[in-house]
Parts: sequence; C-alpha cells; structure tokens
Amino acid sequence: MTRTTTIAVLGLGEAGTIYARGLAAAGARVRGYDPFASRSLDGIDRIDDLARAVDGADAVLSLVGGASALAVAAPALDALRPEAVYADFNTAGPDVKRGVSALATTRGIRMADVAVLAPVPRAGHRTEVLASGDGARPLAELLVPLGVPVETIDAEAGEAARLRLLRSGFMKGLAGLVIEGLGAARTTGDEEWLRRQMAAELGPGGADLIDRLLDGTHRHAARRAFEMRAVVAAAEASGQPADLARATLAWLERIAGERSG
Repeated sequence: MTRTTTIAVLGLGEAGTIYARGLAAAGARVRGYDPFASRSLDGIDRIDDLARAVDGADAVLSLVGGASALAVAAPALDALRPEAVYADFNTAGPDVKRGVSALATTRGIRMADVAVLAPVPRAGHRTEVLASGDGARPLAELLVPLGVPVETIDAEAGEAARLRLLRSGFMKGLAGLVIEGLGAARTTGDEEWLRRQMAAELGPGGADLIDRLLDGTHRHAARRAFEMRAVVAAAEASGQPADLARATLAWLERIAGERSG
C-alpha cells in the first residue's frame, strides 16, 4: 500500500491556499496553518497551533512572506522530526534563505530554498520552481509525484533565490516599462495604439502578458517592492549599474503608496 505524503502549508494567503488545494487534490494529506486566515478550505486540515501543524509532516512549505520567513521558521523547525524537509517558498533574498538554512542546520533538518518562477494563480501547484540547499532533492522526491515541477540545482540555500532575483529584475522591470509607457501614452490619447505595439513586440500571447503585468503589479505592489529591494541590492553588489532596478522599485513604491492611501 502506497504511503500518503503529509504536507504542512504555513501561510494561507493566495499562493499558500493554491498550493494547499492543489496538493490535496493530487493526493497528499495537507495541513494548513495561518493565524490570520479564517476561511475553511475543503480537503485541508486547518490546525491553529504551529507545532501541531508541522508535527509528523514529511514536508513543510513556508508561504508566509519574505518579511516573516525567519520568524516563522524557528518555531516550526523546533517541532519537526529529522526526516522532514523544510521548504521556504517565500519571495526573499539570498540572505533570508541562508538564514533559514542556518536555523535548520542547527536543528538537524534539511532545508530547501525554493524559488517560484511564475505567478502561482496561472498554473496552480504545477507552477515551475527551482530549488537549492540540502533539502532540494528530497523535496523534489516528495513533490514531483504530486505534480509540482521541481528543478533542483546542486548548490547551497540562497542560490535559487539569487537566480530568481535575476528573473524578477527583468519581469518587474518589464512591468515598469509597460506602466510608464502606457501612462505617458494615455495623456495624449494613444494608449491603445501603444498597447498594440507592445503586444506585437512581445509575440504570441503578448496582449495577455501585458494584462498580467498590469494587474499583478497593481494588486501586489507592496510585496513586489519588498522583493525589488533585494533585486537592487543584488545588482549593486554585482558591480553593475542598477539604474533600471532602482527605477522599477520607485514605480512599485509609488503604486503601493497609492493603493494604501
């Protein structure tokens, strides 16, 4: 008889909820923990105590946000058994991922630095991810059979996050160019013309990509600004100019301020 994989999902925001539902539908036993989310989820065992949520889990998926990643990791790791894998799916810079890895190492737990490479709502739990750290391969062995496309790299925790920052700088920079260009064109009544020009240059699916860039940037500006600060830091640390990265961060901070105002 095949043993059912038990997965604890920490953080039931948009991405966490999608992963929890998708993994449960794929046959995993899923526990969900989030003291700030009250809605019930079919097929998910909601547990209101962090230690009980992760106790006995084969893998823990942390989707609590980069700002909370370290704070949540310590108590969760304290409650894990040595055979488990702690997977940090949060959008954060390499330093945060290395910090979580250090906490895991002191407790004898394998940790996977997981970089999600596309917006989760688009493909659900089947979104492509990149993983590094000593828990990367064990995590892939657990998640690939459940439909999660995990690419592993033989590198320490923080490397997957570093590579994701390179991609994020491009994607968020592209979104900034689209927003700025369409905004300028709007003032002269040329927005639709420029949108068609952009879509044509982006190739098949270009119009849909523009819509996703605009919608995602405005809905998640604060979260993306947090990540973009790490992109700026990484660009500056490389010795390369970070002009576009800083400009993109300025756009995200402006949009986030407008939405919170």
